[in-house]
Amino acid sequence: MTVLTTERLILRDWTDSPADLDRIFAIYSSDEVTRLLFAPGLPLTEPGQARERLGIWRDRHAHQAGRYGTWAIEVRDSGLVAGTLLLKPLPGRDGVTATADIEVGWHLHPDSWGHGYATEAARAVLAREFAAGAPEVYAVVSPGNQASMAVARRLGMTHVGQRTDWYGGEVLETFVRRADD
Repeated sequence: MTVLTTERLILRDWTDSPADLDRIFAIYSSDEVTRLLFAPGLPLTEPGQARERLGIWRDRHAHQAGRYGTWAIEVRDSGLVAGTLLLKPLPGRDGVTATADIEVGWHLHPDSWGHGYATEAARAVLAREFAAGAPEVYAVVSPGNQASMAVARRLGMTHVGQRTDWYGGEVLETFVRRADD
């Protein structure tokens, strides 16, 4: 299902098609991508784990009525899936229980870095989330992940320092954008 479209991108549900599962594996088995993420079970080490990852995403968002999701970022011109865009409640100190704080995030395959896809996709999802009434949305970034910090800044997000109250107490660089910004 298509969730949103932009000038260059289609944000859609990940599917269990062989092409999508191959791309999930390519993204989430890459050390360049996974070394900066806060998800257990990464990096993926066997292609079959892509289906398991897709199941985790589907279960996570099953009762959220389409507001939140973990979506494929597909490039319109080529059909290439550049990566993943997510919008979801942040997990608290226990790493599991959802908080009232909303996170936008992006995980792109290295072959899709540097094209502005993360910024374009996240901008569209932020606009939709603010139109739905969210007062603010956070981006949390591993310390040292300069590329993701740059994306957050391009989205008009403000760096508010490091926090440890999400993802089981990980030290995270935190950015916020408020609806009235």
